[in-house]
Amino acid sequence: MTELVLLKLGGSVITDKSLPFTAREDVICRLGQEIRQALDDQPDMQLILGHGSGSFGHVAAEKYRTHEGVIDTNDLLRQESWRGFAYTAAAAARLNRLVADLLLEEGVPVVSYQPSASARCRRGELMYFDTHPMKQVLKAGLIPLVHGDVAVDAVQGFTIISTEQIFDNIARELQPSRVILAGIVDGVYTADPLVDPGASRYEEITLENWEEVEATLGGSHATDVTGGMFSKVRDMYHLVLAQPPLQVHIVSGETPGQVALALSGGDGDIGTIIY
Repeated sequence: MTELVLLKLGGSVITDKSLPFTAREDVICRLGQEIRQALDDQPDMQLILGHGSGSFGHVAAEKYRTHEGVIDTNDLLRQESWRGFAYTAAAAARLNRLVADLLLEEGVPVVSYQPSASARCRRGELMYFDTHPMKQVLKAGLIPLVHGDVAVDAVQGFTIISTEQIFDNIARELQPSRVILAGIVDGVYTADPLVDPGASRYEEITLENWEEVEATLGGSHATDVTGGMFSKVRDMYHLVLAQPPLQVHIVSGETPGQVALALSGGDGDIGTIIY
């Protein structure tokens, strides 16, 4: 039986978020090898990949405040805002081209889809994203590849859309069985484990402990204009509530083997599962 899985490679993993426009090509290649192996081991698995913008799109967006939309106090600022939209789009596309090329070299047959080409937003919320081309390439055995991007917005001119927002839209239409988010740390913690070594990991997030999780989550450890860990977990939690029995697995892309293990559906002891 065919299983559809969505996998995001976090910007914190595939780029050095402390250095502008710096990709971690060795990590991307290693993740490509893990994905290729998982596909070989599970020939009935269909996969849609996404990745964050890391030190590419987020840095440009922070500089121009692209996530706020058009800054319209005067003509000069409006023009600068739209230039920022263009620069942010170019930065996100540049990383996507690099990721696609490296994955193809590792035998992962990805086809890039630029979200801004079809996305429509309203007040920062993604209202429409065309999934029809993805359905066609999935049938052909290929892997759609999307990424965090800019998008036009009916109210504020433009906005930033995260990979999680795109995954939410895809999931509600294509109904995958699992979503995997591979970040810099191995799950969701009570505090940022990169700062607080005493932080403890949530093995699972459910309706029973959501209020506790919501109260303790903070932002990410580097520039992230899409809201950091809190918004990612919140969006995935709401998606799980809307589409049972969908499960979301948050794992480390930094630790070799965790992505392959998560794709195999094995070892519930790694990361954090939202269900």
